Amino acid sequence: MRNRLLVVLVGVLLVAGCGAQPAPAGHPTDTACETQPGGEKAESGVRIIGVNLVAKHCAEFEVTNSGSRAAVYTVTFAFLASSGEALVTPQRTVPVVGPGRTVKDIVRVGELRSELARVKIVKVRSVPAAEAPSAECPSSGLRLYADDDAEAAMGLRVLGIHLENCGPRARQLKGYPKLELLDEKHKAIRTVKILHGGNAITSSPTGADGPARPVVLKPGERASAHLVWRNTVEAGGANISSPYVRVWAEPGAAPIMLTPELDLGTTGKLGVGPWKKDQP
Repeated sequence: MRNRLLVVLVGVLLVAGCGAQPAPAGHPTDTACETQPGGEKAESGVRIIGVNLVAKHCAEFEVTNSGSRAAVYTVTFAFLASSGEALVTPQRTVPVVGPGRTVKDIVRVGELRSELARVKIVKVRSVPAAEAPSAECPSSGLRLYADDDAEAAMGLRVLGIHLENCGPRARQLKGYPKLELLDEKHKAIRTVKILHGGNAITSSPTGADGPARPVVLKPGERASAHLVWRNTVEAGGANISSPYVRVWAEPGAAPIMLTPELDLGTTGKLGVGPWKKDQP
């Protein structure tokens, strides 16, 4: 009888364990921040709901997706001194917030060189979950991503777009990546000319020069293309910014939405170079 009871108890525990669900990645699993209510207004669906300015230097916030598609959010915060100086500007990515859903999260920083006065939201970027760049190999076998920041010199900007063949077979590229520029509301920008080659923007070498040639990528190999632009601003022109760029690596490929923060000024032009195989 005793042995039968032990078997029943073990079975109950196993069933209970199988039904337990882990907390979603990026979501707080505790209240260790111990925040006081925050008073910052919502910014693009993100609102700070509590801060700890003294001991733990953290802020609790919530993200509400009012759109119709699941999205990945990247939020930039500023932890400010009483003078208004930004002591640190951390980013926090909240993965896959479903349409109509609200998700809470916590951003934490370490020791600060000055007394913390408040926390504010600096910038919010969101991309459809189906178009978000991935650190893992997607089902297409092609992983597309961009440099974190553009190289800048004398108003000239150069940003690399990278493509890794992480699949099991060789892939061939030819030509240029297809681009669509988007504004802060994810609306297409039609007033910018997308030109082939960096020489459409500058005579200086940028990596976006030369003709398009066929590129064969074996598994594990990478290719790059470069975006080139100037942020010149002239009186009377429309100052255009494109936080988002939708990129198709090749015809028929699924698009990936990048956040390169293109500050195009009033030039109305963006140069894109051909795919070139990265050298080992």
